[in-house]
Amino acid sequence: MLTPTVEVRTTADGSSTLYVPALDEHYHSTHGAIQEAQHVYLGAGLAPVMAAATGMVWVLEIGFGTGLNALLTLQYSLASPHPIFYDTIEKYPLPPAVIGQLGVERYVLNPELLDYHEQIHAAGWNTPVALTPQFALLKLAGELQHTPLAEDTYHVIYFDAFAPEKQPDMWTDEIFRQLYAATAPGGCLVSYCAKGSFKRSLQAAGWEVERIPGPPGKREMTRAWKRA
Repeated sequence: MLTPTVEVRTTADGSSTLYVPALDEHYHSTHGAIQEAQHVYLGAGLAPVMAAATGMVWVLEIGFGTGLNALLTLQYSLASPHPIFYDTIEKYPLPPAVIGQLGVERYVLNPELLDYHEQIHAAGWNTPVALTPQFALLKLAGELQHTPLAEDTYHVIYFDAFAPEKQPDMWTDEIFRQLYAATAPGGCLVSYCAKGSFKRSLQAAGWEVERIPGPPGKREMTRAWKRA
């Protein structure tokens, strides 16, 4: 699959994102890529799940992108008693030349994390790899719609697809039924999106939906739970 043409942009917190001219869309919030990831995916999704966990936590990310969510989740795992299995699905894997232009050394100042950033992107696709005793990564190249997912498996889902108006095929009732089936009882899905149509699709698939405060630049975001 061909990766769309992208441009590297710097967001308000100094971290990098990518801009897709063909879609007029950014990979992350221009108010801060790291701020958004920490607020939406780690703060609202991973943290409450890890706090309640009694063993291994399984994460599914929809949209690997620049690998930022994976890197921050790996960082979180280093101080956690519970190991994390991290599966991520990406239709358009970025070429190494684009990854090299992100300039992560400007805003990821921890040398250990810089090394993990390289390892995350060096990891092969469709093959699981243990990057630390606490973090295992599986990058899956392809479309979510055609990726078999084990039922009742994931404790938290990072839903990080492009916005509904840019990528409508990723925001269908069928998608959220697929993800609901793959989520462990008591697990959750988090997304930056707060559109009413998105929440209605989640509810139609069986999710219990709540509106919570969004990251900088966004009033609300969405968190949805699968009944325990």
